[in-house]
Amino acid sequence: MNPLNCLVRPAAGRRITALLSKQSLTAPARPQLAPARRAISSSPQRTARQAADEPGFTSILDNPPELVRSGRKHGPGLIILAIIPITAFALGTWQVQRLKWKTDLLAKCEDRIVRPPLPLPPRIDADVVAEDFDYRRVYATGRFRHDQEMLVGPRVRDGESGYMVVTPLEREGGGPGAATATVLVNRGWISKEKAEQANRHPEALPQGEVRVEGMLRQPWKKNMFTPENRPDKGEFYFPDVHEMANLTGSQPVWVEQTMGM
Repeated sequence: MNPLNCLVRPAAGRRITALLSKQSLTAPARPQLAPARRAISSSPQRTARQAADEPGFTSILDNPPELVRSGRKHGPGLIILAIIPITAFALGTWQVQRLKWKTDLLAKCEDRIVRPPLPLPPRIDADVVAEDFDYRRVYATGRFRHDQEMLVGPRVRDGESGYMVVTPLEREGGGPGAATATVLVNRGWISKEKAEQANRHPEALPQGEVRVEGMLRQPWKKNMFTPENRPDKGEFYFPDVHEMANLTGSQPVWVEQTMGM
């Protein structure tokens, strides 16, 4: 034990303890700091300039109403699907009209073919023939001008090449000073080997007056692949009636022969 502790009396120790307790109770409190206040300024705060503050600003609400198409644009597939029924309807209508035209044409041709043949008048209007007398059976009497014969072709028949023989038929009845009554007669097809008149049978070149029966027709037309005729060399690739008529001094009338005597 410490010898100093023995020198301190109990009563004195109690007085020291009470004195220390009293000093701790009467100690001044530490002052609390107040929170800092934000300085208030009397000048207005600066803000960023807005687009609406501009003099020339126009709002979307000021524009006229506009129809806006929503959704995706139609692709080519939908357009093709829309065209298909329209095309089918157009083709169907064309087929019906073509069937009616063909039916009327066949009925008209049958009616004209079954009628008895008419005598071919001396003067014939080619325009009237095309409109009202196509496929009409006729007959005429005259003399073939074999020296003015024209071969149209080549034309293939049953796999063999040949030509269509066109011969002017010189007829009486024009009268003195009148225009010619000659017409062009399509006498039919011959093979290439018989293109020269010397290679044909004499009966194929009748002499003297003959009676020809046939049909008034409009010959076939030239297509884009047919070359031009060369009448100066006697080459005809398609029947140009007016060109042949001018060359032979005939009327521009085409008769397809069905019978001959």
